[in-house]
Formats: sequence, structure tokens, C-alpha cells
Amino acid sequence: MTDQAETTTSAPASNELATAAPTDDTAAANMAMASGGQDASTIPAEELSRLTDDIIGALKTVYDPEIPADIYELGLIYKIDIDDERNVDVEMTLTAPGCPVAGEMPIWVENAVGSVDGVGQVKVEIVFDPPWTPERMSEEAQVAVGWF
Repeated sequence: MTDQAETTTSAPASNELATAAPTDDTAAANMAMASGGQDASTIPAEELSRLTDDIIGALKTVYDPEIPADIYELGLIYKIDIDDERNVDVEMTLTAPGCPVAGEMPIWVENAVGSVDGVGQVKVEIVFDPPWTPERMSEEAQVAVGWF
């Protein structure tokens, strides 16, 4: 399994969390890494870690209706950015540009992430670069779809 994306905190104005599907029990603990100095953020490290875990948990409640795996484990989430006001920007993709739920999926993601305690406004952007490939799926997703 390859990493879906990276997890970092960045400039003082934002805390960028890119996600990687967990490959073992320690993956969730490795979600927040400093990049550009975590001390530059106004969000305390413990809260940022909780927000990260809770946002990932919320994303795992959203499923592609045609695939029996959640969008996080499928590798559809490319980036999560939490700014200092706790507003969240999510960059994601779809398994195919012609996905039948392309118009609804961002709303599902926005609602799921918006339900996390402490999160402000949520914006979801669909991107197709890089294109999604099955290699982005976690082992859990591969098992769910019968590819492992």
C-alpha cells in the first residue's frame, strides 16, 4: 500500500494535514508531523492531534456507494488543511471523473467533517491530479473489495 498523501502542519496561518491510510495500529499516531514548525500554529499540538483523528474518523463514515470501502481507505482524500480558526479545506478525488455521485460526494464529506467538534467552516474541492489509482487503497480497502 502506498501513502495516500502526507500529514503535516505548516505556516502560521494553517495546519495542513494530508492523510495516509493506516497500515497498522501506529498509523493514527503518526498522522501529525511538523513541517515549517508546529510552534508557529496557534492550535495546541494535542488539539491538532485530536482534530486530525476526529476528522479522519468522520471521513471514514463516508462511503462510495458502488465500492464497499470508505473514501479515506480508498485513498480519495488527498489533503486536509486546518487553519488557525479551525476551518477545514479538504482536497479529494473520485475513482473516476464520471462518478455518478460526483455532485453529492463533496456534500457528504463537508457534512461529515463539519460534524466534528471544534471544526469551523468546511470547504471540499474535487481534484483529478494526480489521478486516483487502486494502488492508493489501504490494505483494509483492498480486503473489502476482494483485491487482497
